[in-house]
Amino acid sequence: MFISYRKIYYLFSITLIVVSLFGLFKWGINLGIDFKGGVIMTLETNLSSNQIRQKISKLNLGETTIQSVGNKGISIKMKNIDETTHQKILKNLGKDIIEKGYRQVGPTVGKSLEKKSLLAIFLSIIGIILYVAWAFRKVSRIIPSWKYGLIAVLALFHDVIIVAGTFAFLGHFEQVSIGLPFVAAILTIFGYSVNDTIVVFDRIRENLLRRQVNDFAQLVNQSIKEIYVRSLNTSLTTLFVLFCLFIFGGATLHYFSLALIIGIAIGTYSSIFIASPLLVSWRGK
Repeated sequence: MFISYRKIYYLFSITLIVVSLFGLFKWGINLGIDFKGGVIMTLETNLSSNQIRQKISKLNLGETTIQSVGNKGISIKMKNIDETTHQKILKNLGKDIIEKGYRQVGPTVGKSLEKKSLLAIFLSIIGIILYVAWAFRKVSRIIPSWKYGLIAVLALFHDVIIVAGTFAFLGHFEQVSIGLPFVAAILTIFGYSVNDTIVVFDRIRENLLRRQVNDFAQLVNQSIKEIYVRSLNTSLTTLFVLFCLFIFGGATLHYFSLALIIGIAIGTYSSIFIASPLLVSWRGK
């Protein structure tokens, strides 16, 4: 079942990746104020954060972060705006507010941090390949152990590209911008995707050590059958919590939870239907 139809799974994944890459190269990801900077308005008011968000929602300000500060304080962080838009915000909020401050702020993520983050990701990928190669060294007679690590990384990129591509489309059609919560979601997907793939690979390793291998494809197929229910149950439990966050978590957590929902769903799919069949395809049998 899992191995026999692997070409269909490959075609489905290739389609998703091509569409995602099209969105990324055509429009890119709409970076938010954490990357571009913006303005902060400090207000004194009895209005709640939700009431303020409703009052300014019609102004199409894009990504806004609204936080309570102290007893009656509210901080609104948004993209750079002109003075006309600034006055429209004050007008929409009405006479129930007193503006205490208005200032421009730089990006939270600087060029130095971007470079360090990319270096950390690169070193993490190398670390994953080396660790998996070491962990699977006893079964390298069937397929070289470093290939397990490389396939785990390929599945990881598969998941992240699709999530990023989805947000490229959302940024273009729905003006969704990304900030540090999206980066946190991507890093979480990194860990979840690799973990899910390694769980499946580990069952393949156990079966390789316990059984005589006459048909590698059949052994991989049997290993997936033994583990996929557990993998699906774990993912569904996590997705249930994330859907609750998506529905009830408010605007701040809305797209953070959406990124995780897409990433974990795709990660579960890739660990079962892509990563393990790739072992069989790469071995050539």
